[in-house]
Amino acid sequence: MERRLSAILAADVVGYSALMERDGAGTFDRLRTIRVKLLEPEIAAHRGRIFKLMGDGLLIEFGSVLDAVECAVALQRGMAIASRDFHEGDRFEMRIGVSLGEVIVEGEDLYGDEVNVAARLQELAEPGGICISNKVANEVRKRLDLGLQSLGEKRLKNISEPIGAYYIDFEHPAGKPARLGTSNISNKPSVAILPFTSFGFDDDYFPDGLVDDIITALSKNSALCVVAKHSSFAYKGKATDIRQVARDLGVGYVLEGSIRKADGRYRITGQLLSGVSGVHIWAEKFEGGLTDIFDLQDRLTDSIVGAIIPSVQRAEIERARLKRPESLDAYDFYLRALPHAFANTPRDTDQAITHLAEAVRLDPDYAVVHAYLAWCYEQRFLRGGYHPPDRECALWHANLALDQGRDDPQVLSIAGFVYSTITHDNDTAMRALERALELNPDSAIANNFGAMVAMFCEHFDRSCQYACRALELSPLDPLNYHAHLALSWVCFFRREYKQAIHWSETALRSNPAFTILHATMIASQVNADHLQSALTSAKRLLDVAPTWTISGFTQMRVVRSELMDQFAFALRQVNLPE
Repeated sequence: MERRLSAILAADVVGYSALMERDGAGTFDRLRTIRVKLLEPEIAAHRGRIFKLMGDGLLIEFGSVLDAVECAVALQRGMAIASRDFHEGDRFEMRIGVSLGEVIVEGEDLYGDEVNVAARLQELAEPGGICISNKVANEVRKRLDLGLQSLGEKRLKNISEPIGAYYIDFEHPAGKPARLGTSNISNKPSVAILPFTSFGFDDDYFPDGLVDDIITALSKNSALCVVAKHSSFAYKGKATDIRQVARDLGVGYVLEGSIRKADGRYRITGQLLSGVSGVHIWAEKFEGGLTDIFDLQDRLTDSIVGAIIPSVQRAEIERARLKRPESLDAYDFYLRALPHAFANTPRDTDQAITHLAEAVRLDPDYAVVHAYLAWCYEQRFLRGGYHPPDRECALWHANLALDQGRDDPQVLSIAGFVYSTITHDNDTAMRALERALELNPDSAIANNFGAMVAMFCEHFDRSCQYACRALELSPLDPLNYHAHLALSWVCFFRREYKQAIHWSETALRSNPAFTILHATMIASQVNADHLQSALTSAKRLLDVAPTWTISGFTQMRVVRSELMDQFAFALRQVNLPE
């Protein structure tokens, strides 16, 4: 008699008989589709083998307990996505149980207590949940980032000894407790703002108010998850180990600081630290007078928020870059795509699309990924030969993004911008951007793209207001070249060519490979009678993009043809290729 050590996964569809009674053919077809498109691919991907298939359930063998548990989580998450569009009574939900131990092998079938234990643990699980044995819990506790809740010892039918059972909380990993009011926390970097240490204040209303303002401002940014004030203020006046605080609050980053008042002046220091390593990621000092306390508070908040968001983003991008490829998830692929999307060169755009496509394959409803895919395909269309499939992809992803992220300022901003450049439907674009700014007036990306679209609409004063606000909100933002570009085009159309040169130079320092900036610089230099500089800039443009042409540039038609003609006339003065 052959025996071997195996992990056994038992899965059962909840309420299958009732579903079959209501709609036998439809239920059978839906379950078959889910089995073919979800269950079998995930089981194969985790090196599992189905050894028994019933009408509403199945038994699976794994050589690795880690594979078994990871597969269980993947199946439950996939089932939730597959059933989300159905009414509650029509949804498929599974219960899953996982056990580990010796089994008896007879041909393709398996027998023994562990098969029975898995089936009984499955019965203990909640719909959509996973229940595992004590043996499984001991194996995965320190090797998988999952929350485990003990159910105590359970007496299972036809099993002689009580079995320790655990429920897997796969939405809130170990050390990361659930927090009210947050969703998709695993897809966002998280930060806690600790109370600032104060010196020279009679009471704490100003230091505490400053921290409260920072928390409020950061909370408006949909890319971050910020711990509520009542949780972070529990550490007020206490000596803290940053790594322990991060573990307690379930965050990746911690901001701490101090504020000192003396002789009518203030000095504030802030530092952002990794919650994992305790390493400093960013630190800054702020100094000024105390003549207008509320204005001071606003300016400090804007400065700190503008610095912390790009710093967290850079740290997250670096974290994703260092991950082994086999451990990447949708969020990490998204992070890997960002620096390529921001670089905005043809090669980088292609690389960004590759990463984003993988992210959306893993999470089809990731709205911000669809938004960035829309933007990347828009860039490929405008700067890669105006191929219709790229335009279609840009609009398809923009529509998905707007449908899935209608309350996300970042999604609205990017998708609105794409609508403007691809369809020239500036009314739809401005509605999306105005909605983004209504949701979060302090969104740097909404102000950046708002500056561009307002400029396309020839609302030049409004464009300048958006651009300046974007630069004020997030001075380190990698997308600030859009604000600079908007300002340079406004100055060009207003015949303020020296200012146009200034803003083009500023933008090129942050994105030296962006050809539109080079063309703007050249046209501005020509019209400012800096012909020799324009010739040098023209050579630099062709070094960056040897196939660049005037017609390809003007074909964008993002502004009226009369305005694009002004660019074309100036660019011809330095003999750039037609």
